[in-house]
Amino acid sequence: MTQAAHAGVFVSFEGIDGSGKSTQARALADGLQKQGHDIVLTREPGGAAGAEEIRRLLVEGAPERWSAETEILLFNAARRDHLEKTIRPALAAGRIVISDRFADSTRVYQGAARASLRPLVDKLHDLVIGIEPDLTFLIDMDPDAALTRGLARHSGEDRFEELGAGFQTALRAGFLDLAKAQPERICVIDGARPQDVVAEDIMAHMRDWLDVRAT
Repeated sequence: MTQAAHAGVFVSFEGIDGSGKSTQARALADGLQKQGHDIVLTREPGGAAGAEEIRRLLVEGAPERWSAETEILLFNAARRDHLEKTIRPALAAGRIVISDRFADSTRVYQGAARASLRPLVDKLHDLVIGIEPDLTFLIDMDPDAALTRGLARHSGEDRFEELGAGFQTALRAGFLDLAKAQPERICVIDGARPQDVVAEDIMAHMRDWLDVRAT
C-alpha cells in the first residue's frame, strides 16, 4: 500500500515502557498549541472509541494472556480504527497529529522482542494501515531505570512491564535498530535528562523540521 500525501503533519513518540514518551508527547502538544498550531494528541492502542475497547484487552491482565500473533492482530485492529476515525480526518484537515506510539511499537514489541514475527508485522501493516509518521521521536533510556519508573506508576496497565528487565532491554535494542535503519524519520532523544530539558530538545527539533518542511 502506497502512503498517500496529506495536508497535516503526523508525529509519533516511541520508547520502552517508562521512558517518558507520554509526558513528552503532551509537552510537545502543549507547546505547539501555544504557538497557534491546531493539534490532535492521541495514543495507541486507543485513540478512537473502538480502539480504546481493544486497548483494555492488550494492556491489562497476565503477561501470557495473548500469544504474539494474537497481539499483532489486535494491535492492527485497534490501529485501523484509530486511523479511520482520528488520524486520517485530522491530517486531511491540515492538523498536527501527535500519537503516543504507532506502528513502530508493534514492529519492536511483537515483531522482534517477543517473537521473530517481523515479516508478519510488516505484511499486515502494508495491507491494512499503509501510513507512517512524518517524524518520530524515540525517547531512549536505560531499561532498568525506565522499568522502575514504569512499575512505580501502578497504572493497572502493566502487562508489558511485567515481562521484566530482559524484555525491556530487547525492546530498547529493537527501537535503536529501527532508528539506525530510518534516520530520516526517527530522531533519537536522550530521555535520561530532566523532563524540561528533554522537552526543549524535542521542541527545537520539531521547529527545525517544520521550518524545513515549509521551504
